[in-house]
Amino acid sequence: MSFTLLPAVDVADGQAVRLVQGEAGTETGYGDPLEAALAWQRDGAEWVHLVDLDAAFGRGSNAELLAGVVGKLDVAVELSGGIRDDASLKRALSTGCARVNLGTAALENPEWCARAVAEHGDRIAVGLDVRITEQGHRLAARGWTTDGGDLWETLDRLDRDGCARYVVTDVSKDGTLRGPNTDLLRDVADATPAPVIASGGIAEVSDLVALAELAASGVNIEGSIVGKALYARRFTLPEALSAVRAVSASGRAAG
Repeated sequence: MSFTLLPAVDVADGQAVRLVQGEAGTETGYGDPLEAALAWQRDGAEWVHLVDLDAAFGRGSNAELLAGVVGKLDVAVELSGGIRDDASLKRALSTGCARVNLGTAALENPEWCARAVAEHGDRIAVGLDVRITEQGHRLAARGWTTDGGDLWETLDRLDRDGCARYVVTDVSKDGTLRGPNTDLLRDVADATPAPVIASGGIAEVSDLVALAELAASGVNIEGSIVGKALYARRFTLPEALSAVRAVSASGRAAG
């Protein structure tokens, strides 16, 4: 299985931005979201991770803009941010995105989440945004402003409900360019049969190679979201794609 890279386009107030540790007010602007997404498509992306930060923080919506972006892309889109009820789920899926990423609703409204998973299957992923504290592995909800419960209990429940995929973020790493929390990713991947997508902390191509090597060794990590490192020009998307494809190719050759 090839290791998938999902360059991120996070949208706030109509602009592509990046945050530090998910905090409102830490935005750095990067211009037009459509231009950003088209740039990743031109650079070889097969997926784009598109996030409505205003909806995630409960302070507005960029739904029309994001629908327009999805409609103009030829690659698969994972759509995230503020999808918490039937209306917002229907609107998100109707854009033609390949899948949506549920966050807060999966923590605060388990019955609704279970129904969404049962109805839409592989088009539903659940974001698990983790804070590692003295009280254990806690989940962050509502734009990472409230506690969403214990990671492992929630994961067990979502597995029982048939969740097809998880996007796992160490909140302390997100937007910091300090490297991913591979221990957390490995632990989550070991605890669920569903594939895991890594998110947060990617700083160098070597971080992605390390994750791709974990995947090649049999750890159930199928890809990684990449955000700030690309915007900060730590490396290019073609460089990253080439590096992770080389890992996949060497794994196939060894096999």
